[in-house]
Amino acid sequence: MQRLFSLIVVPLLAAATLSTVGSPAVAHPAKPFPARIALPDGFTPEGLTIGHGTTVYVGSILDGAVWRGDLRTGRGSVLIPGNPGTDKAGLKLDQQGRLWTADFSGGGASVYDAGTGAKLAHYQFTDEPGSFVNDLVITKRAVYFTDSARQVLYVVPLGPGGRLPAPTAFRVLQLTGPAATPDVYHNGIVALPDGDLLVAQMLPGRLVRIDPRTGGSRYVDLGGYSVERADGLVLSGRTLYVIRNLTSVIAVVRMNAGYTAGVVQREITGPQLRVPATGDLFGSALYVVNGRFDVESTPSTDYDIVRVPA
Repeated sequence: MQRLFSLIVVPLLAAATLSTVGSPAVAHPAKPFPARIALPDGFTPEGLTIGHGTTVYVGSILDGAVWRGDLRTGRGSVLIPGNPGTDKAGLKLDQQGRLWTADFSGGGASVYDAGTGAKLAHYQFTDEPGSFVNDLVITKRAVYFTDSARQVLYVVPLGPGGRLPAPTAFRVLQLTGPAATPDVYHNGIVALPDGDLLVAQMLPGRLVRIDPRTGGSRYVDLGGYSVERADGLVLSGRTLYVIRNLTSVIAVVRMNAGYTAGVVQREITGPQLRVPATGDLFGSALYVVNGRFDVESTPSTDYDIVRVPA
């Protein structure tokens, strides 16, 4: 009997000891993602987008450089070198691994390989002085760009599988209704589930819905709340984050089922927000790039990305 007890119990004790030694329960917890990611001094950022995995891209409104980094490590480097006169505002990554940029004062848009930084295409929307191609949203059928100085959207249609069209295949969509009001400075843009587009009017502090087929528009009812200085828009389900630059406020808006009205649930503020320009979601956090448009940009001016609870 004693021998039988040993044959049964000793192996079980050994197995228990081995499983305890190798148990994940005693492993060290994963290192938290950094709450602040430093960008190169003097970078002068404006656009930000999060790509596959933990990769983040930030564009410079100074010289058009694009910095690529890692949200997990906080480290990164310049992927696309800057050139004077190629300033970039908004940027987004598509499903084909291409990085689209709004080329701000250049009047057009560029497309890059997000892995290598190689330029794949360019679309010259306008040569009109004073145009500012500011932000963009990518849908299955087209890419839409706002112009902060003109009452239009630029539309780049996508072919099957997201195929890029010819350089001249874009169209200019003339806006009507409240989106045609002059001097409102159209900025951030997102796509709604029904296909309409939501655009921020930065100076009067309003949001407008735009029909991408006709250019017709209407105001979104925010119950009297002003989104003055609205820059970037981030939409997750029915929660809209309105990133307001010079006020250093992020308004969290709960939209109704039809996306025709919204109620501001809270405002995110704090010293970490230093004139935020735009942002993107990763997990339960909103990553925001500080544009610092209230200070003069010098080669030693510091810039960063900050993580805030969403």
